[in-house]
Amino acid sequence: MKQMTLQQLKYAVTVAECRTISKAAEKVFISQPSLTAAIRQLEDEMNVKIFSRTNKGIEITKDGEIFLSYARQVLEQADLLEEKFTGKRSANPFFSVSCQHYSFAVNAFVDVIKEFGGNKYNFTLRETQTFEIIEDVSFLKSEVGILYTDSKNEEIIGKLLKKNELEFSELFTAKPHVFISDKNPLCKKSRITVKDLAPFPYLVFEQGEHSSFYFSEEPYPAIEHEKTIMVRDRATLFNLLIGLDGFTVSSGVIDEELNGDHIVARLFELDEKMRIGIITKKNVILSRYAVSYIEAVRKYI
Repeated sequence: MKQMTLQQLKYAVTVAECRTISKAAEKVFISQPSLTAAIRQLEDEMNVKIFSRTNKGIEITKDGEIFLSYARQVLEQADLLEEKFTGKRSANPFFSVSCQHYSFAVNAFVDVIKEFGGNKYNFTLRETQTFEIIEDVSFLKSEVGILYTDSKNEEIIGKLLKKNELEFSELFTAKPHVFISDKNPLCKKSRITVKDLAPFPYLVFEQGEHSSFYFSEEPYPAIEHEKTIMVRDRATLFNLLIGLDGFTVSSGVIDEELNGDHIVARLFELDEKMRIGIITKKNVILSRYAVSYIEAVRKYI
């Protein structure tokens, strides 16, 4: 039986990136039939169905996501060997992070691109829902995830991490803070209470079908507030926060370049602590991009 080759792995990763055989074939400079045959041979040799073919193109199977994550790691190690002994850097580095909406996560991602990007790269930063972060890292769609736990959700989150063979490494512990605009009347206070917040709209990140407060990104559950607005992205949240005198609850780490200089943080008098940390897959060697990213995150916090 023919042995799996690095070239086959490169073909599979390219198909995953392009999502069509035709585009991938152009990218790796072979014919479509040859690429299709190479992928099928790889699937047969490894006894795994990596892709499913549909009318819309190529879809990656669940097993395929796992296989491709390991394939990328093999290619990364091969690149390291080549760079070590020939001085040639990888032509197309790949790295992915899934995280809750934290400015330090974005800043660290920028640093990694500046360090490794070069002329070509394929990096992904997904600011997404809590359950999806766990799912992404579980299937190695992302090497690194960033989320928080507290006394209310740590048992549920902990069980999910254990079930999916994930590890949680704490970055820091923070008291919850209220984020408001510098025009909000509460801005004059150094500490804010639950009672203070009653008249103002509460802005929270929507969690889709997993909308239980166990997966909430905020330690102050939306179900306790009468005026609640759910959003999907950070820019919308901060625009509404300014336009409606709204508020959200987070760690207190703020970046003026990303969030604007009109957003301020005030200590929230809530009997709770946020444990913000990194999740990774157990027994998986992290790429140099992931190692560099984690170091950069620690620098920013």
